Amino acid sequence: MPAIVVLGAQWGDEGKGKATDLLATTDPIDFVVRTSGGHNAGHTIVVNGEKYATHLLPSGILTPGATSVIAGGVVVSPEALFHELDGLIARGVEVADLKVSANAHVIASYHATIDKVTERFLGKNQIGTTGRGIGPAYADKVNRVGVRIADLFDEGILRQKVEAALDVRNHLLTKVYNRRAIEVDAVVEELLSYAERLRPMVCDTSLLLNQALDAGRTVLFEGAQATMLDVDHGTYPFVTSSNPVAGGVCVGAGIGPTRIDRVVGVIKAYTTRVGAGPFPTELFDDDGARLQQLGGEIGVSTGRTRRCGWYDAVVARYASRVNGLTELFLTKLDILGAWERIPVCVAYEVDGQRVEEMPMTQTEFHHATPVYEYFDGWMSDISGCRTFDELPANAQAYVRALEEMSGAPIWGVGVGPGREQTLVVHP
Repeated sequence: MPAIVVLGAQWGDEGKGKATDLLATTDPIDFVVRTSGGHNAGHTIVVNGEKYATHLLPSGILTPGATSVIAGGVVVSPEALFHELDGLIARGVEVADLKVSANAHVIASYHATIDKVTERFLGKNQIGTTGRGIGPAYADKVNRVGVRIADLFDEGILRQKVEAALDVRNHLLTKVYNRRAIEVDAVVEELLSYAERLRPMVCDTSLLLNQALDAGRTVLFEGAQATMLDVDHGTYPFVTSSNPVAGGVCVGAGIGPTRIDRVVGVIKAYTTRVGAGPFPTELFDDDGARLQQLGGEIGVSTGRTRRCGWYDAVVARYASRVNGLTELFLTKLDILGAWERIPVCVAYEVDGQRVEEMPMTQTEFHHATPVYEYFDGWMSDISGCRTFDELPANAQAYVRALEEMSGAPIWGVGVGPGREQTLVVHP
């Protein structure tokens, strides 16, 4: 049985939760795993007409019989974790089978404080973070002053680590940002308060997942954020602080690359982005406003309006290449039913030259302008279609054209938010 990776092939918000949920409901999935990021992610799933949003938890938490895993590459806010768990419990969702890596790093309250004041200090050079402490937590991890989940069970070690982290942070807060210093005792007390509820969830998730794969169990690795937000391969510096590409799954989960059998890239039938940074196909006209309205393009985690643009095949080809995608899952095709002609970016123009692959430098990408091809629309509601053959001919042609130019076969198409609104193109 396979190890399957599901990840975003654009700038996030592609509908990864829908793809993960579909895989988990069409084939028996034993484990659903988050491997990077924090509660800045947002996945929306509609089950039996009810909408659920997950942030830190894997969306597989809604799949009966599947074990949900938060692996070591994730940064965990215990406060956010328990808030999300309690919200699902209140709605009658069974959440007992959740495992959290002992090696996952903790987002403490001071990380969010640093995140917010740093963004304000940057002014017009802001990155557009969620302000939830993800970047500072990863910075502490790399600087070797991070607190890990396992540290919450040893007060002496926890205190030493918090003191080491705040020694530098407090100088920054008081002397650069003119803010009040954070008290070590208050942070330690807060983190210790989460320990007993966390204790039964915590384990060696790398060992757990490798043993599961050895036993022939099916493991689904669920990406957070997306390819173009990867700290190494995205539109740096307007990126997240981790590696949401396929290679990051191995590091975050503690499995070898030979374990992975299938890599599914989730991509919208158009493109959106939240936060700052270059976006070649971004629309500033009525079409952009219409995509935002019809697509309900509001961030699940942040509530921020998403920037909207046409489908970018250059980005799709890049995502296929750096992730080694075996297939694509296309979402929100139904939103395009209101256009007579639909532009698709097939290349860029950079300094008067046509460029069909991702520009090498930030400057080139920032100045790239889209080269469009136009496709006939279908001007109809396709949300009721239940097979690919039921789609209008022009909608089928649009999907086939995207498949041809995007570097990977399109496995499935979403025509609405519900579980039943997914069409299989290549079984």
